[in-house]
Amino acid sequence: MTAPVFVVDKVPAGPQFVLDGPEGRHAVSVKRLEPGEEVVLTDGRGAWAEGVVAAAEGKDRLVVDVRTVAEEPEPAPRITVVQALPKGDRGELAVETMTETGVDAIVPWQAARCITQWRGDRGAKSLAKWRNTAREAGKQSRRVRFPEVTEALSTKQVAALLAEADLAVVLHEDRDADSGALALAELPAAGSIVVVVGPEGGVSPEELAVFAEAGARPYRLGRSVLRTSTAGTAATAVLLARTGRWS
Repeated sequence: MTAPVFVVDKVPAGPQFVLDGPEGRHAVSVKRLEPGEEVVLTDGRGAWAEGVVAAAEGKDRLVVDVRTVAEEPEPAPRITVVQALPKGDRGELAVETMTETGVDAIVPWQAARCITQWRGDRGAKSLAKWRNTAREAGKQSRRVRFPEVTEALSTKQVAALLAEADLAVVLHEDRDADSGALALAELPAAGSIVVVVGPEGGVSPEELAVFAEAGARPYRLGRSVLRTSTAGTAATAVLLARTGRWS
């Protein structure tokens, strides 16, 4: 079993580090870690350290002997999923599974056909939930580089993001559309891949036109139609396997 991951503001160089606060409480009171067990400390941005528990003090202090410190390189190619806002808690589900699968960035998108609207305090709370979900899912899946969850973007802003990508993809379920299979698309060896996942009502013709002008092409995942909350995860898995990042 792999060592549990805990998030720190700055990865310690050693020789010892005290993990306290909420992370320390989780390690001592929930995980009930004991001396001799291995742990990983990470800042969630690629820096990480392996260590061994030296002592558990009280309910929220874990003393760790730091053994090795390392830096995970930036992934190549970088995979970003533009996720249209789903209904209910399906947004957190999408973020959780995409994070566990290995996506590098998640961009909330206020698409024309989205029922959910992120405005004011509701938008700020929803974004905070997505970011917290990515953090917790990153820990659970033993990642040391968590996905970035950006501010919600408009269609025009998403188009600008697509224009800068080395491969720009719009997932489209219409079999009659001029869309190829993502499993057969020519992929860049480096740079960035941006995938757009539409809302439950689909990407509107106007949005498809804007994205096409930005250089994006429609692609399909398979014969079945996936929910908006699962399509990004499936696309990420296809890309990670095909780019060799899962090898």
